[in-house]
Amino acid sequence: MDISFLIVSWNVRELLQRAIESILKDASEYETEIIIVDNASSDGTREMLEMVFPSKTFPNVRVIANTENRGFTRGNNQALEVAKGQYLFFLNPDTELLTGATRALMEFMDAPENARVGIVGPQLLWPDGSLQYSRRRFPTFSTAFFEFHQLQKWFPLNGVLEHVYMRDTRDDQTQDVDWLVGAAMFARRAVYEQIGGFDERFYMYSEELDWCKRAKGAGWRVVYFPCARVLHYEGKSSEQVLALRDIYFHSSKVRYYKKYFGEWQGELLRYFLLTMFAYQTLEEGVKYILGHKRPLRAARVKAYRQVMASGLR
Repeated sequence: MDISFLIVSWNVRELLQRAIESILKDASEYETEIIIVDNASSDGTREMLEMVFPSKTFPNVRVIANTENRGFTRGNNQALEVAKGQYLFFLNPDTELLTGATRALMEFMDAPENARVGIVGPQLLWPDGSLQYSRRRFPTFSTAFFEFHQLQKWFPLNGVLEHVYMRDTRDDQTQDVDWLVGAAMFARRAVYEQIGGFDERFYMYSEELDWCKRAKGAGWRVVYFPCARVLHYEGKSSEQVLALRDIYFHSSKVRYYKKYFGEWQGELLRYFLLTMFAYQTLEEGVKYILGHKRPLRAARVKAYRQVMASGLR
């Protein structure tokens, strides 16, 4: 088996169908399997898969149907447990391979000089064709505080995030990086066999950061490769539950910093984030009282209160 495509999906039926179709078209010259882990979708995803990609016609499309939402990390590990490909292509369900992406990635990884490249990421594009920043340096402790939407709003051009997001490097240049946005990651099976799957303490978010860090620690290179391009609609599953998205994103961040920086650093970050959400709750409440876009303000206050009630644990 050349490539195993691994997709964890939740309630994005139409986008998932387009993702699968793009794989079948772009990777047709290779021996592939497509493993979809459906996290108990309620939008007709299972029915679509059975109707559009029946097993008799598409034996290489396999569906693992969970009866509950097991999260992004656990879903990917379920797919990894049964994947047979020498390469593992992790894709979000809201992505589409652009023409030639698969061949470009295969040729790059098969080149002798790239034998120690363990993970490679294509260039990600927004639906309008503009660039998504998908390459990163490892975060420092200060990154944890600046990478919060309120502080980014106050300090939009801060040097901390500019450095982490690699804004000082060219978008069209192949380059070694620390980690890649996990919407599209192409990895050697040997990496998985050496370091294992994703850390399931990260329900979703930060799992690709942790996986790339472990891979680099084991001696593998991680590379950004813009010659392969993938369209990414981004966040179409998580935007359906905004409060949970914030809870998962920031609690995973706290877990990452506890894992790599220490317990008290993680706790300091957790209290800082909860304080910022309390500030935003107060700000949105004042705007609500003043009569400014009241439905929006009420929804945000409700979401922020849910985040604070979680304790980001």
